[in-house]
Amino acid sequence: MSPLLLAAVALGGGLGAGARYLVDVGVGRLLGGVLPWGILVVNVTGSLLIGVLTGAVANAELVWMLGVGLLGGYTTFSTVAVETWLLAEAGDRRAAWGNALGSVLGCVAAAAAGLLLGAWIAGAFA
Repeated sequence: MSPLLLAAVALGGGLGAGARYLVDVGVGRLLGGVLPWGILVVNVTGSLLIGVLTGAVANAELVWMLGVGLLGGYTTFSTVAVETWLLAEAGDRRAAWGNALGSVLGCVAAAAAGLLLGAWIAGAFA
C-alpha cells in the first residue's frame, strides 16, 4: 500500500466516523426510544453501501479508500456489542435480543442486496 493510499484510507475513516456520529445523533433524536436506532441505521446503510461498492467497482484502490476507509469508519459493530450488553444489563433482554438480531440480520440482508445492486450497476455500465 502506498503512503498516498494509506492517507486516503485514513482520511476516509475520519470522514466516515464523523458521518456515523451525525447519523446516530440525528436518528436518535428523531426516533428516540430504548433501542439504539441510529447505530442500526448506520450499520444497515453502511452494509448496503459496502455491498454496492464491492459489487460495482473493480478498482481495488477505490474499494480500499471508500470501503475500508469511509464506510469502515462509518459502520461499527463494536458499538452494537456495547449497546446490546448495556440493554441486557439494564434488564431489557427483549430489546437486547432485538438489537443483536436486528443488526446482524439487517446488515447481512443489506450487504446481500448491495452486492446484487452493485453487480447490476457494473453490468449496466460495462
